[in-house]
Amino acid sequence: MFSVELLPDGQIDAAVREEWRRLLDAGLPSAGMHAAPTNRPHVTVAVRDVVDAASLVPLAALLPIPLELGGVVLFGRAERFVLARAVVATEQLLEFHRAVAHTVGAPEARYENTARDRWSPHLTLARRLRSDQVASALRALAMPALQGALDGLRVWDSAAKRVTALR
Repeated sequence: MFSVELLPDGQIDAAVREEWRRLLDAGLPSAGMHAAPTNRPHVTVAVRDVVDAASLVPLAALLPIPLELGGVVLFGRAERFVLARAVVATEQLLEFHRAVAHTVGAPEARYENTARDRWSPHLTLARRLRSDQVASALRALAMPALQGALDGLRVWDSAAKRVTALR
């Protein structure tokens, strides 16, 4: 699996990492649990079985894109949730997503949530959050209003555990 990811500027990166830390300090699941150097706040733009990273290089010239974090969103079903900060879907961000989707092609069925007109941009705070942990997670977060930029672009190859930085 390959994911195409936009990276926030240093200010947003630090603020999201602080939210990760707050969750950890509260004894809750957090995206900050993973100490790998490749683990960093990001907005997943596309997920595909195969991505030619070189084909995305021209799109890096479209960065930076203004970034505004909205409120909290929950994704999931049954007893496990992903807790995230919503990313305000500006026209510039949506145009970038459409350009990526055009470049990498239609998603496989299991990745339809990254298809054109199906995508919900967000920055993940925690995965595998149980329903009984949601209220505690919300109390632990500061969730300041944040504005900045998406100024980096990378491709994550999950099989090889390798990042290809494009900007």
